[in-house]
Amino acid sequence: MKVLARPGLLAQVSTLLRGSPVVALLGPRQSGKTTLAAQILKTHRGERFDLEDPRDAQRLSEPMTALEGLRGLVVIDEVQRQPELFPILRVLADRRPCPARFLVLGSASPELLRQGSETLAGRIRFVELSGFSLSEVGAEHQRKLWTRGGFPRSYLARSDAESFGWREDFIRTFLERDVNQLGVGVKSPVQLRRLWTMLAHRHAQLWNGAELAGALGEAYPTVKRHLDVLSGALIVRQLQPWLPNMEKRLVKAPKIFIRDSGLLHALLGIHSARELTGHPKLGASWEGFVLEEVIRRTGDRGVYFWATHAGAELDIVVQRGRAPIGIEVKWSDAPSMTKSMHVALTDLGLRYLFIVYPGSKRYKLQKNVEVVPVSELDTVLE
Repeated sequence: MKVLARPGLLAQVSTLLRGSPVVALLGPRQSGKTTLAAQILKTHRGERFDLEDPRDAQRLSEPMTALEGLRGLVVIDEVQRQPELFPILRVLADRRPCPARFLVLGSASPELLRQGSETLAGRIRFVELSGFSLSEVGAEHQRKLWTRGGFPRSYLARSDAESFGWREDFIRTFLERDVNQLGVGVKSPVQLRRLWTMLAHRHAQLWNGAELAGALGEAYPTVKRHLDVLSGALIVRQLQPWLPNMEKRLVKAPKIFIRDSGLLHALLGIHSARELTGHPKLGASWEGFVLEEVIRRTGDRGVYFWATHAGAELDIVVQRGRAPIGIEVKWSDAPSMTKSMHVALTDLGLRYLFIVYPGSKRYKLQKNVEVVPVSELDTVLE
């Protein structure tokens, strides 16, 4: 299978490794972490451990003995399997001079995030690895990326059928095997699959845990814990509302998105771009795709949505400096201003409002409102 180069990520991780003794590369399984680490090791002298390999796990059963004498770059894959490594990494990171740098790869379990942030505070930098982005595959492949999603094996599959089959296998494997490694006590993978599918049908809608709990026949705390499992595994995104200090009554529940558009389409039974075009979730899917492209460029901190109980809403608010930037996502050949956009411009004091659509031309609707293709988000968010 061919490998798509990811020079931006390579440069980012390499830069962080020069400035920090430990870098954590986090992402769901099959998102390309191991491939990226292998590319980095080609330019750094070092050694790799894979904790899914019993031999490497045995070598690290005495971690101080195994790691203390190493030099250069040390890669530890699936580090969430041995969270007891983090205190050892702290000791090794504090050596002066520091003879080794550590690149740890993990499938983003909540335990991994907690251990890393607490035990290695001030010594670790996190990089979240999603699938391929539009800037990596090229604007000419926008429809393919949106339909298949960004997981490398799904995007690079030889056919839509092969891609869909891979995503079905990913979902099944996650539920049958991977979820057991998250350490959060999911008792019923079947119920988790049902919730995941229901969330797909509510993609880009407000979280309503009570409604979902009733539909699943589960207690609300159980449904909320399952949502947190999917969020902690970087499968689902809970987009928080923008709550400026205003007198208007604002929506305070998060919006829920399936982060990878290909997984969303697999859960919805959408096999191809043609099927997607006629599907009722077309607009919601496009909104989620654009949201992930925005977050790849800004990070997830400072990205929100905005909605009032009176019905005004804005799909994305990016907090930059004193005044936020607004982004409205429209599946339309020629989007126009709406009442909600006028309200958002006034109430939020937006610097700019950008309407992201599937077309290729960029044009202004008024002085600070512009229609832009998703491929030009880099210039919008500079």
